[in-house]
Amino acid sequence: MAGRINDDDVKAVRDAVPIDAVVSEYLQLRNAGGGNLKGLCPFHDEKSPSFQVSPSKGLFHCFGCQEGGDTIAFVMKIDHLSFSETVERLAAKAGITLRYEEGGYNPSHQRGERIRLVEAHKAAAQFYVEQLDSPEAEIGRKFLAERGFDQAAAAHFGVGYSPAGWDHLTRYLRGKGFSDRELITSGLSQDGRRGPIDRFRGRLMWPISDTSGEVVGFGARKLRDDDNGPKYLNTPETAIYKKSQVLYGIDLAKKDIAKASRAVVVEGYTDVMACHLAGVTTAIATCGTAFGGDHIKILRRLLMDNGSARVIFTFDGDAAGQKAALRAFEDDQKFAAETYIAIAPDNMDPCDLRLVKGDEAVRDLVEPRTPLFEFALRQIVGRYDLETPAGRGAALDEAAPVVARIKNSSSQHEVAVQLAGMLGILDTQFVVKRVAQLARWARDRGDRGPAPAPTRGGSQHQQARPTAGPSGPALHLRSPAHRTERELLKLALQRPALVSPAFDAYGVDEFTAPPYAAVRQCIAEAGGAERGLADTREYLVGVLGVAPDDTVRKLVTELAVEVFHGKSIDEAYAGEHLVKVRLRAVDRRINDVQGSLSRLGSNVAPDHLAAAQNEVWVLQQYAQSLRNNGADAL
Repeated sequence: MAGRINDDDVKAVRDAVPIDAVVSEYLQLRNAGGGNLKGLCPFHDEKSPSFQVSPSKGLFHCFGCQEGGDTIAFVMKIDHLSFSETVERLAAKAGITLRYEEGGYNPSHQRGERIRLVEAHKAAAQFYVEQLDSPEAEIGRKFLAERGFDQAAAAHFGVGYSPAGWDHLTRYLRGKGFSDRELITSGLSQDGRRGPIDRFRGRLMWPISDTSGEVVGFGARKLRDDDNGPKYLNTPETAIYKKSQVLYGIDLAKKDIAKASRAVVVEGYTDVMACHLAGVTTAIATCGTAFGGDHIKILRRLLMDNGSARVIFTFDGDAAGQKAALRAFEDDQKFAAETYIAIAPDNMDPCDLRLVKGDEAVRDLVEPRTPLFEFALRQIVGRYDLETPAGRGAALDEAAPVVARIKNSSSQHEVAVQLAGMLGILDTQFVVKRVAQLARWARDRGDRGPAPAPTRGGSQHQQARPTAGPSGPALHLRSPAHRTERELLKLALQRPALVSPAFDAYGVDEFTAPPYAAVRQCIAEAGGAERGLADTREYLVGVLGVAPDDTVRKLVTELAVEVFHGKSIDEAYAGEHLVKVRLRAVDRRINDVQGSLSRLGSNVAPDHLAAAQNEVWVLQQYAQSLRNNGADAL
């Protein structure tokens, strides 16, 4: 086996790759104040952003699902990689050569499976691009030219060609050091009678990338009549390619989707190319499957559900396109964005539209006009004879349950009114009540699904959270004591210079909430807050490294990125919280001693009584000094 990665190299990788740059490859980040950034969490569904990133500390934390950690932890979690695979991937991004403790450099065949599969696809993509210039690929170049795509367009989208022979790519990748098992696992090759052969042969090739821009699969278009395969052939499901979780063009479109709060969903690879070349750079497409829930999650993280977000679906006007639109409408409520449908004249797709009418026609096509719900309802209503009472009643019976699925009550009411107009039913309230009744029945049957978890973000916590570390009562964040302890720990983790060296003299027992006591213990074991004066990021890594379990580790990241309550975070603010925590600890000790004496009554020994009374007197003097002199008395 390959050796353990050198610790200094791990630190170099962690320092070299900014966490905000890595996270931004997967979701849109916006300013959260205090130097932090926020976005929709990629690890759980939420409607408002509770996921925060601290670039200065190299940490992320979600206040909704409690996931947190550094850049390495984020990539491990989101891409399901091992620690070593993640470090190797980030090192490659940063141009860092890794050293291994046991036996020099890591041989390529021993690297993590995902990294090897990605590397195989990267090599294959380059091979296909080079083959597009070959004489055999003339048929592919002609196909592109006939659809308005020149050499520059093909290069921009990485379009290539797979030779018609049995094993051209397989032999090429073997020469690059990839094993037969890796080629089969990747989906680039398949088993033949005499060993692996190319899966794609004699086809035009589109590389399919994930959100981070890594090629994870291919879409292959048939070019010859003697090809007995399907018109489009995609990479099979693999460890890195899940067709329900990839969107063609997302790597090219993600920045403009985030910037414009708008996404255009088209049906095919050439439609994406046509849109982008026409100036609609927010276009993406599914890869041989219906647009579904996982695709929505990808877009929501980029759109940020900010109220002005728009998603425009372009479908053919034929029966299949109408069916696709209705299927998309079934998932419409998973968006916070407004959804629209665009159908080109004469049922042309964006690629044909660009050829016939030019770039401006494509840009005009995707201007939001027809809401998706309106289109879906009109498709339902259009199947009935609305001139008769029976036809209107039957149309209402089919359309009303669709409207009843709209979760927002005001939107549901508004759409129900519009449905009444479509049906020609003058008694609008009858339709509204019918829809409301169906929605109520669905809720009573439990069809509404699980209730959303309370949203928690930044310092706006109102819910009790699970305990971390030592057992004890859950945090009660309305408790002044718990709020003060939380704020002091945030200072110790984020601004150690403001609380050092006083903080390091505080005992674990001065923190009444067991989860906070566990964090205080971690800080102590990592060398104290004073260690953070030299390198805050490395200090935080040390604190995370000694955390006893994931629960405490997540709380550390939470406190390390959460914004402060105060407006001015300075020495006075730090001193105020140092004093409050210490003063409460002193008062608790005074009460404990006095309570013990009271319980013992006359049974207490004289020397014990004198010692206890002396301790109480000293503590009372110290408490008075803290009240009078503040942090100067510490």
